[in-house]
Amino acid sequence: MRFAVPTIVMMLVLSFYTVVDGIFVSRFVGSNALSAVNIAMPLVNIVSGIGVMFATGGSAIVAKEMGENQEDRARGHFTLIVISSIVVGILFALVGFLFTGPIVRALGATELLYEDCYIYSYICLLFAPANIVKCLFDYFMVTAGKPQIGLANSVLGGVINIVLDYVFIVPMGMGVAGAAIATGLGQLLPAIVGILYFVFGTNILHFQKPTFEGKMLAHCCVNGASEMVTNLSMGITTFLFNMAMLHYLGENGVAAITIVLYAQFLMVSIFLGFTSGVAPVISFHYGAQNWEQERRIIRYCYTFLIACSIITLALSILFAPFLMGIFSPEGTEVYDLALHGFYLFVGSFLPVGINIFASGMFTAFSNGLISGLLSLLRTLVFVVLGIVLLPSFLGLDGVWLTIPAAELGAIIFSLFFTWKYRNRYGYGAGAERLKKEKEDLQSLQEA
Repeated sequence: MRFAVPTIVMMLVLSFYTVVDGIFVSRFVGSNALSAVNIAMPLVNIVSGIGVMFATGGSAIVAKEMGENQEDRARGHFTLIVISSIVVGILFALVGFLFTGPIVRALGATELLYEDCYIYSYICLLFAPANIVKCLFDYFMVTAGKPQIGLANSVLGGVINIVLDYVFIVPMGMGVAGAAIATGLGQLLPAIVGILYFVFGTNILHFQKPTFEGKMLAHCCVNGASEMVTNLSMGITTFLFNMAMLHYLGENGVAAITIVLYAQFLMVSIFLGFTSGVAPVISFHYGAQNWEQERRIIRYCYTFLIACSIITLALSILFAPFLMGIFSPEGTEVYDLALHGFYLFVGSFLPVGINIFASGMFTAFSNGLISGLLSLLRTLVFVVLGIVLLPSFLGLDGVWLTIPAAELGAIIFSLFFTWKYRNRYGYGAGAERLKKEKEDLQSLQEA
């Protein structure tokens, strides 16, 4: 838990200040502005997805190399990953500068929402390099064995975001532009702090001359693809939810689904943070072939996840009116829609933790194929099937039940692949026997 607690808190901080963005926009700008922010969210998800791809795929590779005592190689690869992520971030900023208008139209912004949606998207894309690099350092601080520094850096960014949200939106009246600038500056400062730490720090992991190895970079992207798929799929499914809600309920429906998705992110952040914290530890022990320690860690993870899922479900049901009321006053149409939807939505909190961890675990083992497949099924395939099929039978309730149905379908595959690969990756009971047989075979060949 020494590595998991800081990343759990880090993700809670991230989700908290993301939710605070929504609260300020909803309360002080209006529900239509909140709808506009959600229309723009697929763009933000794409940028974040690229950052998470470099972060998870890269940290798994670097942690494994550190576990194999290849420290110089790990530092060279780490530097290359950071440089590559900055270049990609700059490309996104250029896309935002040139093409925000057509992109926002394609995302379905109505005339009522277009202006706010354009402003929010444009500013967020300009801050894309900071978003990606900040995400990268959140993970690599854990890989470097300094999760507490990563936590402090993340909290600093969150405090800046919340304070500037208030300053820009309430007294200065900057609307969604204020929310976007506050978010961007809350990402920029932690990114700068991370760069300074890895330039001047004395940690075993720091910047040095990069090792330009295209194969490693490709492996990093493939290995982190599952987490990128999760974010990209969130963008696609957010778009589909927005279209469905516009069809059934108009702009108020989009505002309601936005509130529910904010609340979901707050609850699920515990599982995201936990997985981020333990993944580098699993990678390290896998690289060092410490099978017994790895097995204990994974068993502990599943025990924690089951207990935490039950608690999360109970708290979600208990505090649902309070959560919805933070965004929209009780008695309004948006509040009533969001509360009804959230009560249907909370069933997803039971399987989601295991699904997130299973995907992250295979990323830690550098098996991007299985990790990506699990993420694709959970966050895209089953969601698209649900949102297409369920409303035909259940109407509007079918839209709300799409995510619980998708998580339920995904957990079958998560448990199957976890069981199937138990001995291959050392956490099954037969792993030690297979290792000994391999060592005996090598000894015979050498003799």
